[in-house]
Amino acid sequence: MTRVVGRIAASSAPRSADVARAAGVSRKTVSRVLNNEPYVSDELRRRVLDAAVELGYRLNHAARALASGRNRSIGVVALGTAGYGTASLLVGIEKAVRDAGYALRVVNTEDGDPEGISGAVMSLLEQGVDGVVVSEPVVEGEVSLRVDVPVLFLGAPPAFTAARTLSVGVGAHALARAATDHLLDLGHTTVHHVAGPRRWYASKDRIEGWRAALAARGAPEQPVVEGDWSPASGYAAGRELAADSSVTAVFVAGDEMAVGLIHALREAGRRVPEDISVVGFDGNPVFAYVTPPLTTARQPFDAAAREGIRLLVHAIEEPETDLPPAGEPPVELVVRGSTAPPPSYGVG
Repeated sequence: MTRVVGRIAASSAPRSADVARAAGVSRKTVSRVLNNEPYVSDELRRRVLDAAVELGYRLNHAARALASGRNRSIGVVALGTAGYGTASLLVGIEKAVRDAGYALRVVNTEDGDPEGISGAVMSLLEQGVDGVVVSEPVVEGEVSLRVDVPVLFLGAPPAFTAARTLSVGVGAHALARAATDHLLDLGHTTVHHVAGPRRWYASKDRIEGWRAALAARGAPEQPVVEGDWSPASGYAAGRELAADSSVTAVFVAGDEMAVGLIHALREAGRRVPEDISVVGFDGNPVFAYVTPPLTTARQPFDAAAREGIRLLVHAIEEPETDLPPAGEPPVELVVRGSTAPPPSYGVG
């Protein structure tokens, strides 16, 4: 789904010197904070960002772009992690931005940093980007920030106000539902779920898709087991589920957790898929070569990136026109050797 939010009314913006004065710091410190440079204490960084938000400070790159009209660059705010999903989406964004004839600028945030998005966006605007992509899966409430360029949110709802706000999903809800339906179609009476961290939008979407599939088929919902995307958390979930002899099917919110879960099940003497079927999520091609090969819901990283950047470039280059219709992300379930009908003793 794509949403467009109306424009911000024009107003005179304060200067960086005003932010420095309000925060009680030097202009150099303001510059360091807004450029996300190291060696700035958390206390100073917080004071500068709070002052910028309170003053409604908007980084103005108009003077730099005056000659050409645009800088032809797009900034990306991404969670600083080497996880397959996050990294794959960033690769897709880079290719789509390059194909559109723009340069890419990236600022990483850290999980658990409540000021990470504000500081990252300000840094990108200071560099003169024409649009911003927020590929940040964790947002702790609404961010008090106003941005004067179009902003694309990938896989999460808008978290702050921008000149034009776009939101493009990656189809996680539909993929989770397809994964759960696959297990129910095989004859399993219900499907357990191992989720990612609850505060991630990606986790919430997958939980909702799993619940929707169960509800549509009248299958009982089991308590969610929460992981943290790591194989270790999948292993811990597997040890917990292996102790329940009624478990015959598990949908896991990430491929790495699914592999950890399978390892724990096999250690406990529960065979996959003969005793318990397992479906992962992401589509990491590495897990086609584990034993058994993992059935997984493949996220359309490239397609989501292309669609999002197409809409963002339109918003940048034709700001007065309506957005073109948004395409729906594809739903692809890769069926391999980790799923099968339930064992005979599991059938009522």
